[in-house]
Amino acid sequence: MYILGINAIFHDPAAALVIDGQVVAAAEEERFSRRKHGKRPVPFSAWEQPARAARWCLDQAGLSPDRLDLVGFSYDPSLVLPVAESGLDDPWDPLRTEFAYHAPRFLADVLPGLDPARVRFVPHHVAHAASAALAVRDRVCSVLVCDGRGERHSHLAGRYTDGALEVLAGQELPHSLGLMYEELTTHLGFLRSSDEYKVMALASYGEPRHLDRLRAAVRPDEHGGFVTEPIDWSEFAPACPRDRADDGDGDGHRLGQAHADLAASVQRRLEEVLLELARWLHARTGDRLLVMAGGTALNCVANTFLARCGPFEDVWVQPAAGDAGTALGAALHLAAEAGDPAWSMNGADLGRGFDDRAIEVALRRARVRFERPADVAEQAGEVLAADGIVAWFQGRSEFGPRALGHRSLLAHPGRRANLDRLNEVKGRERFRPVAPMVRLDRAGEIFGRGPLPSPYMLFVHDVTPRWRDRIPAVVHVDGTARVQTVNPVEQPLVTRLLDAFERRTGLPVLVNTSLNTAGRPMVDDIRDALECFGSSPVDLLAIGAFTVRR
Repeated sequence: MYILGINAIFHDPAAALVIDGQVVAAAEEERFSRRKHGKRPVPFSAWEQPARAARWCLDQAGLSPDRLDLVGFSYDPSLVLPVAESGLDDPWDPLRTEFAYHAPRFLADVLPGLDPARVRFVPHHVAHAASAALAVRDRVCSVLVCDGRGERHSHLAGRYTDGALEVLAGQELPHSLGLMYEELTTHLGFLRSSDEYKVMALASYGEPRHLDRLRAAVRPDEHGGFVTEPIDWSEFAPACPRDRADDGDGDGHRLGQAHADLAASVQRRLEEVLLELARWLHARTGDRLLVMAGGTALNCVANTFLARCGPFEDVWVQPAAGDAGTALGAALHLAAEAGDPAWSMNGADLGRGFDDRAIEVALRRARVRFERPADVAEQAGEVLAADGIVAWFQGRSEFGPRALGHRSLLAHPGRRANLDRLNEVKGRERFRPVAPMVRLDRAGEIFGRGPLPSPYMLFVHDVTPRWRDRIPAVVHVDGTARVQTVNPVEQPLVTRLLDAFERRTGLPVLVNTSLNTAGRPMVDDIRDALECFGSSPVDLLAIGAFTVRR
């Protein structure tokens, strides 16, 4: 069966194509529109159909819209609570619901030939759950979804058996761990539903001094859910209004120790409540494996706390755990209902890719000087060993927010100054860390106390004492690092690059951060790569088999 999945609610519009249970393509609309998270100045205009992403997915399979058997839309408007019952002060709820009801017709408008009757509404949290549970090999697993909100819930706990979901618990609105974290994000001067990872990074600089008060306000219940009472954040630290409309360098936020302590307190309480939710779920399923999705599952510090302290033997997190991933989940859910086999996610590189011929044509058209070295990995390794910064554009782009060796900025980890250097290149806040990339077979000797393998950069690991001074650029203030492990079988080119760098420096690690600048989506196509390279102090662009020097 040909099944297209669509997310077009809240933020991160995306599309995914599943054929006979196998994922052919998945992409976020922001990579085409160049609007980060699909957001526009007017709130309701963010509910855009991912038209370009959907058309690209179909083109990948040579399909026209009329050949689709089903389209899964990851929001069911019939489940939405009335505003008076949801307890949320969201004036856009009625318009959002109306938009969702008309989504089949809107999709038919942007995908001519599509029969609107083939569109199926998939509940938001069911789509999240399917994106994780139907992407692993295990036929039986527990699933935990936690985010800001869906139609009427902010959380789902359940169990999958042979592709069928049994929902065991769900927390109704207005109680929401995700919305609590979003509100703190706004209070600290960042952009909600976008910058929560900055709060997580800031938390490492603080102490959880307010934990007792937060434990009274945010607490689990005996039914597998939780209570989140309203919190006046100004009682803990003054608000930091945003001084800029974009994701600037953060200097205007005037963050201080009080704000770091507040972030640390909320982060710790989030971890504690998630642990109690996992314990409740495990007591009812006894499963070996817990899979996770929802925006909260992008909190790699909380994920690691669950993996270390929780009752499950193994924890797996969907790399596109945010709302974009619900496009994939909606398609997989309908595929499972139709009896198509589930699939195993062997990589997040589900987006656009370009062959060397297309890259060479684009480089000649742009009239830039380029070369075709005997081995692009060797040349990039040489530049990195000499402390150059490399823009790495290889293969298909990643689906989800993490750069995993396809659209990356790379640097030498042995120089502490490279952290500030990269944050300056990208226009990011100075307190934010960058991540290490390492061969899987070398990870254990360098990084301790954390799940391995870690291919999607969704867990943190302690950096072992003897390595902290050798790779200071990737060591966060708390002594941890958000590791990406590289499997030589799955990523042979990146493995060759790591080997080339180690031969020259003795270090089997590279700094890896996303190939973009602040406020911009990750680089996706050739033109994006050239624009980013041309406007940033990057020494080498390694694009396909070619290189472009500064």
